[in-house]
This record gives sequence, C-alpha cells and structure tokens, in this order.
Amino acid sequence: MTEPEDDTHPEGDRGTTDDGVPVSGSVVPDRFSSDEVFQRIVADADHEITSGARELFFAALAGGFAITITLLVYASMYPQTDSSVVAALLYPIGFIYIIIGGYQLYTENTLPPVALTLERLASVPALLRHWTIVALGNFAGGAIGAVVLAYGGVLSPEAGAVAVDLAATGVYETTNWELFFRGGFAGLIVAGVVWMNFAAQDTISRLVVVYLAFLTIPLGNLNHSVVSFTEAVYLMLVGDLGFLLAMTDFVIPVLVGNTVGGVVLVTVVNYYQTTEERLETARFENVRRLSIRESLLGSLAGRSYVPMFDTVEEFVRDPDSYRILVPITNPRTETRLVEMACALASTRKKGVVHVVHMVQIPSGPSHGKRRADHDRISAESNRLLGDVRDIGERYEADLETSTLVTHRSFEDVFDRANRTRPDLVMMGWADDGVWASARAERPIDELTNRLPCDFIVVKDRGLDASRVLVPTAGGPNSVLSADVARGLSEARDAEVSLLHVVDGPADRERGERFLAEWAAENGLEDADRIVDDSGDVEDSIERAAEDNTIVLIGATEQGLLSRLVTDSLHMNIADDVEASLLLAERPSDRTLLKRLVGAGRRDK
Repeated sequence: MTEPEDDTHPEGDRGTTDDGVPVSGSVVPDRFSSDEVFQRIVADADHEITSGARELFFAALAGGFAITITLLVYASMYPQTDSSVVAALLYPIGFIYIIIGGYQLYTENTLPPVALTLERLASVPALLRHWTIVALGNFAGGAIGAVVLAYGGVLSPEAGAVAVDLAATGVYETTNWELFFRGGFAGLIVAGVVWMNFAAQDTISRLVVVYLAFLTIPLGNLNHSVVSFTEAVYLMLVGDLGFLLAMTDFVIPVLVGNTVGGVVLVTVVNYYQTTEERLETARFENVRRLSIRESLLGSLAGRSYVPMFDTVEEFVRDPDSYRILVPITNPRTETRLVEMACALASTRKKGVVHVVHMVQIPSGPSHGKRRADHDRISAESNRLLGDVRDIGERYEADLETSTLVTHRSFEDVFDRANRTRPDLVMMGWADDGVWASARAERPIDELTNRLPCDFIVVKDRGLDASRVLVPTAGGPNSVLSADVARGLSEARDAEVSLLHVVDGPADRERGERFLAEWAAENGLEDADRIVDDSGDVEDSIERAAEDNTIVLIGATEQGLLSRLVTDSLHMNIADDVEASLLLAERPSDRTLLKRLVGAGRRDK
C-alpha cells in the first residue's frame, strides 16, 4: 500500500494537495476531516486497483514474506522471556515493514478498494480481482517464509515448538466461530489502521499508530489470516497437519472474519460518516460514476480510467448478430475505415457496425463548466458523425454511432469492447490519436494480452480492396485474415491471392499441399495460390505486394498490439509496401503464471 505523503502548504496557498485535499487561504487545520481522509484514501486506491497483476502480486509476495518476521520474533522471544506479553512487543515488526514500506497486505485492502467500489468508481469484479491477487501473493510469501523457518535452521528447537503450538491451537483447540470473530476484530483493527494512517500527517504518528494497533492482535488473542497461513504451513512442514484441514479449520474462518471485520465494521461505517460532498472537489469534478450494471458486471477500475462522458446507451446484445466496433478520432479522415467495416458487416446475416468517436481531452478540473462542455462536445461530435451515418445507409448493415469523451482513449477502446462485446474491433494505425495516448497510459501489456475479441489494425493507404494478398503460415491469426479476405471478396469483389513461404525448392511441393488445404479449410478455394521458395518471408511479401492493393497479415510476432504501441514492431513491410496493411490478431489464453511473471508477450 502506498504511504500517503505529508502535506505542507506555504502561507496563502490555495487549491488542493496532491492527495486531493482542499486547502483554502493560509489557515491549515491541525487534522483532516473525515471527508478529507476519504479523499486521500480514494486517490491512493485509484492507483493501486489499476496496477498490473505482476506489480500487485510481487508487492503482496514481499508483504507475505515480511509477515514471517512477525512469526520469527514472536516464537523466538517467548521461550527466552517465558512471557507472552514480552514476546508480543515485537509482534508488530512485520506489519510495520509492510505499511511503512508500501507492500501489499490483504487485510489493508478491505478499505481503499472497497471505498472506490462504494463510490461506483470501480466495479465489483475489479475489486475481487484485486483481492485475489493480493491474497495469493501474501500466502505465497508466507509459505516461502515458513519453508525458510522450517528448514533453514533459523528457529531454535524451543522457538520451533512455540510456532508449532501456535498453529495447533488454532486448528485443534479453537472452533471456526471463535476464529471467525477473532478474525473479525483483527480485520477491524487493520482497516482502522489504514484509516488512521491516512489521517496522520507525519511518519512518526503513523509508526506509533501501526505499532500500537497491531500490538493488540497478540495481546487480545486475535488472529490475522496471513500470519495464520504462515503458521499453518510451518506445521504442515514439521508436523502432520493436512492442507485441507488447515484451510477449512483455521485459515479460511480467519480470512472471512478479517474481510467482514474490515469491510463491514470499518469501511462501510466510515463511508457513511462522511458527507454527500466527500468528493465534491476540483480533483474529482470530472468523475463519471459507473452505472449499476457496470459496477456489478464490468471490469472498469479506477477514477482516472472511467470515461468522463459516454453517449452509448445500455443495450441487450443480440447473440445472433455480428458486431464490429470501429473507434475513430477524426470522423472526417477515417471514413474509409468505416466503409470497410460496413462492407464486412454487410456479408453477415445480422451485421452491425458501431462507430465510437473518441474525443480525448486533457485531464484537470473544469471549473464548473463540465455540463456545458459535454453538451457542446456532444453536439459537435454528432454533427461530424452525420457523414459517417450516411456511409451506413449505402450498405446492408446497421450502423450505430456514439461519442466518448475521456482523458485516456486507448484503454477505453478495450473498456468499450468489454462493455459492448463486439466480435471484431477495427482501428486505424497512426502516430497520433489513440496510439499516441496509449504510450502514456497504464501498462499496455495487461490490455493487449487479454484481447476481448478479434482485432484488425489498419494502415490506410487508400484501402482499395480490388486485390488482396494474404500471406499465411497457418494459425488462428491467419484464419482471421482469411475471414476478412473472404468478406472483402464477397462485398467488394476483391481478387484474393494467398502466399506461403518455404525454406527452399525441396519444400515447394509440401508448401503447395499446405496452401491448397488451408485455402479449402478457409473458403478461399478460388484464390490464386503462390508458393515462394526463397525462405525470406518479408522479401517475399514485399514482392507479392507490388501487384496488390491490400496486404492482410495475421500476427506472427508475439504481442502484436503492444509492439505497435511501443514502436517495437520490426516489420519493414509496414514502411516498404505501398499497399494498405491490415494486421490481424485473435485473443489467446495465458495462464495465471504467465500473467504474473511474463512481461506481456503473447504466445504465437
């Protein structure tokens, strides 16, 4: 958890602090009001809940391992002093490491992310994702620490016996209800620490609050879920405790109690003690709260990533329709992209094209003009989209339009795709607009490695669909290219050519068999088939592209979209050919391990 910064203001300063706390004139109160504390919590939670899975997991892993220090000193002090009270004096040390050091602890996260969810600035699924990653990280860190304590010779025999007794008492001598209520009080204490941590204005105050609060856990004979898990793993390693018994009769009752105690007894109560104007400051003026449906079912998270203004209406997705989402930033110059989307949709029984005008504006307060600005932007966007709607009338496909005003347009493309569930997203590829904003937004790998649907990225060089080249080596991305080529052939009478490159003349016959089979499987039997035995894929494509107006390439490099965003896609074809370029990428599943450890390149 990020430690809140101290706030200092020169005399006469007016405005807000970095944490969103209003300051007026030269008089600074000696403590924050409940509204101001809540604002600081929301500002911090916004950063944390929108962090990538890898960042959260490893911060939680460090937090879980730090808990090992608590078990180590408590178990070691007890036999030396023969006093549980003296041993408890160093119990808070692991928690001090976590809170002052900015690590993640599950019980801390019963307050800030829940505050965002109560304000409808983050969805329930986003909250559950955050909790799950942090809990897994904490438990993994605690398990590693338990292994070190069990086999590293760190604990003396007497201290090891104390550690075993701690876990055995929880598993065998304490009922689940007792564990639940003890966990509830511990959760109350931890969530209260978080609230007071944001109310404190200096590090010494925070240190004292953390120490005294966590000292009450051993003195009050309470239970903390991460400490309990670490104790249980230690007993599994040195004793005969089974994993299932440890979880059902010890860890899970404590975990549920911690959660209920933190959420119900502190977060909700403290939330309702704030006023209705708790977020009515310049920092939060441009906030758009999520709808009820978005809150319960959506994946949106974080105040900064909720679009300020969105004209799309709630709708029920027709499962039989084929929807194409086309995000554009300039309706005047991106009409060819819309025309191609309408052409592809017209080949489907229930084809629908949804054009969304992405209007990106700088972040910052609007000084009370938000509603007027939204009305003006909406009216101007509606006027510009008039020509786009005329395109839809020329094709046998339904065309919808909407306007989205936001600070961060690239991520909102994915949010819109998750919300409206299209089958295909078609977006232009340029150095400005959506792509430029993407480089300043949150880690792109987390977005591009979880594609919500098929993506086609279009490099517009006229988009003449008379002659289409489809290089293929097989794979799902090439199948998407074939689908698009087949659609252009039907809607625009495009002549389609297929290209397959082999390593040398000895492989030509095999290549011809492959290409004939691939063409038949993808409904392109009438396409011209070219087998190049030069072995150089890019040179072969460039030569074949000279006779074609569109080149359709399935993503053969890992993480195509993320490479486009970061300018790390090394494809000479993109610059050397004169034809329009369409890059196709399909969603692929990644394991949890790859999401946590991998930096974001998807499997081929």
